[in-house]
Amino acid sequence: MIFDLHCHTTCSDGSLAPAQLLQLAADSGVDTLAITDHDTTAAFDQLDLSASQLVQLIPAIEFSTTWRKIGVHVVGLNIKPDSDAMRAGTHFQHRVRQQRAEQIAEKLCHAGLPDTLAGAAALADNDNIGRPHFAQHLVNIGAVANIRQAFKKYLGAGKPGDVKQFWATLPQVIQWIRDAGGTAVLAHPDKYNLTRSKLLALLDDFSAVGGQGMEVISGKQLPQLTRNLADICQQKGLLASCGSDFHQPGQPWAELGHFPTLPDSCQPVWNHW
Repeated sequence: MIFDLHCHTTCSDGSLAPAQLLQLAADSGVDTLAITDHDTTAAFDQLDLSASQLVQLIPAIEFSTTWRKIGVHVVGLNIKPDSDAMRAGTHFQHRVRQQRAEQIAEKLCHAGLPDTLAGAAALADNDNIGRPHFAQHLVNIGAVANIRQAFKKYLGAGKPGDVKQFWATLPQVIQWIRDAGGTAVLAHPDKYNLTRSKLLALLDDFSAVGGQGMEVISGKQLPQLTRNLADICQQKGLLASCGSDFHQPGQPWAELGHFPTLPDSCQPVWNHW
């Protein structure tokens, strides 16, 4: 059985519509799929959870938040998308995303790049605007050669378009997930560039406010990393999750369903449901 519990659609920063992603998952041999768009459950408005015959679909979300001023992501798995808690959470995050987008556009304007908000909003279908939409707009207008250069020159930390994050707090996003009947999982812990001691501290704080699991596997990764994260997961008594973090075809490090299996020492998150 292949469980891919982290992927994205056009409802956030992915390139495939929800139905297209579902079909690709089926074609890729995925048995259970969680769509985890950033700060939105809009994909599930386009899909019939009870009627899907392609794969078992798990309603989910990926919330942006911070820990000690460091941006981190928390995945909520097996949530109720139409619950009051999810509506409150997505409304709050949507509002702060819009405020952040306006400030990014203002800073880019000062850097000699006017009218970027409209371009980013068009790419985001006027909803759930994020830095990748600004980056793609800068590529489209010829300001940079590619997405990586957009972040390196304009949108990364300390660059002209860098704007402080206004996300909900870590306890708040976990509360939304728990109140929506879901399981709160720390996403891709290796991607925050934390020392081992800081990662352990993050997981302690995460667990203290109701966090229940962590991603032991995020896309293709080295066996040593998988072993290290599995050991930490077991040490902290957390449920283990896995996923591709798929955004678009053609990225071999993040292909749907193509990643290592969880080590036997892990307690899979789906056993908790």
